[in-house]
Amino acid sequence: MAQTSETKTEICSSALDLIGNTPLVAFDRLWPGPGRILAKCEFMNPGASVKDRSSIHMINTARKNGELKPGHPVVEVTSGNQGCGLAVVCAVLGHPLTLAMPKGNSVQRAIHMEALGATCVRVPQVEGSYGNVTLADAQAAEEEALRIKEKTGAYYVNQFCNKMNLGSHYCSTGPEIWRQTGHRVDAFVNTVGTAGTFAGTSKFLKEVNPEVLCYVVEPAGSEPIKGDPITKPLHLLQGSGYGLVPDLFNYDHMDGTLSVTDEEAVEYKKLIGEKEGLFVGYTSGANVAAAVKLLRSGQLPEDAWVVTLLNDTGLKYTPIPDNLK
Repeated sequence: MAQTSETKTEICSSALDLIGNTPLVAFDRLWPGPGRILAKCEFMNPGASVKDRSSIHMINTARKNGELKPGHPVVEVTSGNQGCGLAVVCAVLGHPLTLAMPKGNSVQRAIHMEALGATCVRVPQVEGSYGNVTLADAQAAEEEALRIKEKTGAYYVNQFCNKMNLGSHYCSTGPEIWRQTGHRVDAFVNTVGTAGTFAGTSKFLKEVNPEVLCYVVEPAGSEPIKGDPITKPLHLLQGSGYGLVPDLFNYDHMDGTLSVTDEEAVEYKKLIGEKEGLFVGYTSGANVAAAVKLLRSGQLPEDAWVVTLLNDTGLKYTPIPDNLK
C-alpha cells in the first residue's frame, strides 16, 4: 500500500532523541512492602547511563551561547558515564571528543567511548586501585583534561561546575518522575558524584511539593555531605562519593543522608538482577539499598512511595583480566 503524506511515523531523527523519558518501574518483587520502591531506568539511555541527560544539555547550551562552535573539539574529565554520554552527543553533532579518565575506572567505559569515536586517555592512578577511584585519582584526570584543553583549545565541559548539569535534571528528570508517579512522590534518594542529578531533581520536586523528602546516598566511610571525616576513600561506587561536597550541591534541597556499605551495594545489585531482571551498576544497588533502609526506618508513612534511579548498566562493571587493567 502506497504511503500518503498523512501517514504518521515513529522515526527518531538521531540517537539524541533517545535521551530521557526513561521508564519508571516498581520493585514490588524485591521489596513487597511496606511502602513501594520505584526505580527510574536510566541505563536505557543510549549511552547507558543517567549522564546522557546532562551531556546533551551542556553541549546544546554551549552551542547556543557560542562557547562551542560547529566542529570544534571537546574535552572532559570523566569516571566513564559522562564520557559515554558526551560521546553519543558529540558523535551525532560532529565534535571531536577527548576524555581523561582515571585508569581505575572500568575499562568497559573506555571501550564504549572509543566505539563512539571518542579518544579516551586513561590516566594512571595516584592512590586508588582498579575498581576503586579516589579524589586524588579524579584530580589527576582533571589535570590531564586541562592540559589537553590548553594544548588543543578544545571546549572544556567541566561537569563538576557546569550549572547546565544541574539544569538538565531540573528540566527533565524531575518533571518525568512527577508525571510518571501521577504527582505522588514521598521521597527521592540518589547517590552524588557531581551532584547534578540530585541537585536538579530535588530542586524540582521540592518546588512542586515541599513535603517531598530528598536524601543523599553516600558510601560508608566517605560521607562529607553528612559531615563525617573520610575514613574509607576507597569504595565500589564509581563516579560518586569522592570525599568532598560538590560545587553543584545545595543543602537547601536535602532532608538527610543515607550510608551504604560496599557489601550492601553488591547485595542489592545482585537482588535487582535476581528479583527484577535488571543488570545494573553498583550505584544503582546502593540507591535501592538506601531506599530499603529509608522504608525500614519508620521515617515515612507505611504506604510511602520512594523514587530512586538505576544510574547505569552492569555491563560497565564486569570483571576484567589483570592484563587489561
